[in-house]
Amino acid sequence: MNIRDATPADVALIYQFIQKKSEFDRSVGAYSGILGTSPAKIQQTLFGPTSFAQVLLAEYHNQAIGFALYGFRYSSFAGQPSIWLDDLFVEATQRSQGAGAALMAQLAQIAQSHNCAHLAWTADDRNPRGLQFYDRLGAAIIDRQGHRCYLQWMPSRPPAT
Repeated sequence: MNIRDATPADVALIYQFIQKKSEFDRSVGAYSGILGTSPAKIQQTLFGPTSFAQVLLAEYHNQAIGFALYGFRYSSFAGQPSIWLDDLFVEATQRSQGAGAALMAQLAQIAQSHNCAHLAWTADDRNPRGLQFYDRLGAAIIDRQGHRCYLQWMPSRPPAT
């Protein structure tokens, strides 16, 4: 398993993963909107003059099998940054093989190297497998609103992959 930062050459791949993530979210009832992104938007917003988010790619035998899209936030009250995980997705045929844990471990290392207070994200409670995965990592549900769970995680050290 290899985790690497995405490059501008990965725009089409990132777009494909976003499409697959939206399809998965639709399948559990977590998303019913119309996808508004495009490769051109991804190029501009992730790899243009101002990068609004970063992407990690999980590869197995040189084949991309998953991604994590995240960005930094800053709390003036805490005086520290945190990471907001917007998307985590692993191909259905590759789940439970360690890619999700490897992506999260890399995010934990990035968070620690930037002195982040925590990682945060939302997950839909209609995705029990996803919630079980986050529970195994040690993430805590800090709030629930409808089907949306707000999770937070900052391990003292990244999990073994």
